[in-house]
Amino acid sequence: MRSFTLIEMLIVIGIIGILVAFAFPAYRFFQKESDLTNLSVEIVNTIRLAQNKTLASERASQYGVYFDQITIPNRYILFKGGSYGSRDASFDEIHKFSSFVEISEMNLAGGVSEVVFNRVSGETLQSGNIFLRLKIDPTKIKTIYIESSGRVDLVSSPTPSDEERIKDSRHVHFTYNQDARNAATLHLIFLNYPADNSDIDFQANLNPGKTKFYWEGSVLVGPVGNKTEQKLFIQTHSLDLTAAQFSVHRDRRYNDNALEITLDDQNLIHYTADGQTTKGSSVHVTDPQWQ
Repeated sequence: MRSFTLIEMLIVIGIIGILVAFAFPAYRFFQKESDLTNLSVEIVNTIRLAQNKTLASERASQYGVYFDQITIPNRYILFKGGSYGSRDASFDEIHKFSSFVEISEMNLAGGVSEVVFNRVSGETLQSGNIFLRLKIDPTKIKTIYIESSGRVDLVSSPTPSDEERIKDSRHVHFTYNQDARNAATLHLIFLNYPADNSDIDFQANLNPGKTKFYWEGSVLVGPVGNKTEQKLFIQTHSLDLTAAQFSVHRDRRYNDNALEITLDDQNLIHYTADGQTTKGSSVHVTDPQWQ
């Protein structure tokens, strides 16, 4: 039987070495990409755990998850309390990111960095998206979807056909085609009861980066001794130097007074008492779209 010569063995060893040299970087990249996938699953499970703890009213408390983008590596914290700022820090469960993964963007309602759930319904006011990316390849991204209903997943809910969806004026979108980031005051003008008009400090309700406005509140409106509570939720879906897309939620179960909303001296939208909407008089605003 013919045996291998030393030269043949060296050639084989050399070929194996070359193959290993090419394969090892691919293996390392695969390992780092697995870190991204595994971390996104772990975060989803931790958010769901916070929701389950809240629904179970564990220790008679709400629970949430806070995302820390400042520390390196980034981290997320399961906490006990109605907010991260008011939490009981002795119950913190701190989870560090892999050194290969970071938060690239967070778009949570209110411009916050945390998700907290309602004890009765399991719903959250901090709906939105969290984007994780691989540092060595920013095109590798995992998106965590958090819905106001409390649903948390790596896959967004299917969007129903817009033609089949019933639309009404409870939820309205419109665009103000100007830079609103330095606006001073959002005015709620109740046409029949001007004494009840209310001013909202626009700057106080912006997130630190001035990329999102969020306000939710109520105003007592009507004749003396018979005022009713008008409840409104106003936010921007986008806010930059060219335009602001506003979203206004005005539920007709609670709102029964005609209303105009202006931003500084720009009239944005008009509501009749029964909820019909018309475009404001500002030349920079688009027609309102019922959602």
